[in-house]
Amino acid sequence: MNRIKNPLSPLIFLLILILFSNCSEDSVDVHEFTSENQAAEEIYNSGEKDILRKRYGDAAEKFKEVERLYPYSDWAKRALIMQVYSLHKDQSYEETVSAANRFIEFHPSDKDVPYAYYLVGLSYYDQVLAVGRDQELAKEALKVFALIADEYPQSEYAANSQMRFNFLRDHLASKEMEVGRYYLKRSHYVPAINRFRGVIEEFSTTSQVPEALHRLVEAYLSLGFTEEAQTAGAILGHNYKSTDWYDRTYQLLMSKGLKPKASGNSWLSKIYRQVIKGQWL
Repeated sequence: MNRIKNPLSPLIFLLILILFSNCSEDSVDVHEFTSENQAAEEIYNSGEKDILRKRYGDAAEKFKEVERLYPYSDWAKRALIMQVYSLHKDQSYEETVSAANRFIEFHPSDKDVPYAYYLVGLSYYDQVLAVGRDQELAKEALKVFALIADEYPQSEYAANSQMRFNFLRDHLASKEMEVGRYYLKRSHYVPAINRFRGVIEEFSTTSQVPEALHRLVEAYLSLGFTEEAQTAGAILGHNYKSTDWYDRTYQLLMSKGLKPKASGNSWLSKIYRQVIKGQWL
């Protein structure tokens, strides 16, 4: 008696083989994914240990390794912001700025973006304090701190950014004053006036303004421009009457038979009118 062959049997067998094969492949993929995460976490944790030991350069290298080997893992983003921190602590300022900008570019909506900007600003700021002469670095820091205050006013870095912003503006104004005094002592009155004018117009909220106004009085009197000198004295008296700079200005003008008052139609007269209207300082 001949048995009837079931034509479905080979198909069922083939399906079973494919099913087991897929299960095996899925198992390998999950295993590989788990292993990668574990390896990334181990390197990341090693970097954190280096930070605790204050070995910031070594820590930065560990975080770079995570980013390089496992760029699509969850650990890569964490490693990048920690890399920025470590590089800043290591005073590797150019690398700090580069890594921070990369973090901002890759993760523009992340909660740590204000922090990345803040470390960029600090990198410029620290160099200004260390070098004490690079005005371009100060200007770059001002841009970053202003951005934080404007774009992230509720962040925990906004207040410190504003404080450093104010300090740097005063720093830049003081540098202008140094140059202005240099010219004034050598009787180069026109370039001196230009420097003091720059302080008043560009850095009107800094602590350098009272002296700048007094120096303008000195320079204008030396040139015989009494109206401008009197107007500068009037602005000084309106805003800073209780300062020593106003006392010195008042005595200087009185010694010439003059007194603080606005007159003429110079750039200082326009500022004086703005002062009276409450639109300046």
